[in-house]
Amino acid sequence: MSTQPETAVDADVVRRLEEEGEIAADYLEELLDITDLDGDIEIDVDHGRAAVEILAEDGDDASLQQLIGRDGEVLDALQELTRLAVQTRTGERSRLMLDIAGHRARRRAELVAVAKEAIERVRESGTPVPLAPMNPFERKVVHDAVADAGLVSDSEGVEPHRRVVVRPA
Repeated sequence: MSTQPETAVDADVVRRLEEEGEIAADYLEELLDITDLDGDIEIDVDHGRAAVEILAEDGDDASLQQLIGRDGEVLDALQELTRLAVQTRTGERSRLMLDIAGHRARRRAELVAVAKEAIERVRESGTPVPLAPMNPFERKVVHDAVADAGLVSDSEGVEPHRRVVVRPA
């Protein structure tokens, strides 16, 4: 049994996640300098994770598109590299989420719409609905939306063809 009050433990977790965000921001600042790109970095704690976003300084996201890549592939790779940089400094695995120019936020909204459509199809037909292959971030968003709707889902297949299947409860 812990002798620390729950709020002290929560404060410790938030402090650790803020530290992860600071380490990630330092790493990403160096990356922006090397690539000669301008960007502002915002740090937050969201759903028990450090969350870092690179935003265009001048509001023109086009300059940051090369850091996103086709279908977010470069963004996914940068997130993994940033997590490794954090892990190297802290000695602990990081679940940090990286967003660039709002790409993940926009994709999250698209995926929730896809999930809602699949949920309705399952409710109408009573049969499972397989979705297109998705990366781990995308599958998590869909799984969360399906769970919130009271249905079940699981992932099938092997990367890069792993997909969510939405099923009746």
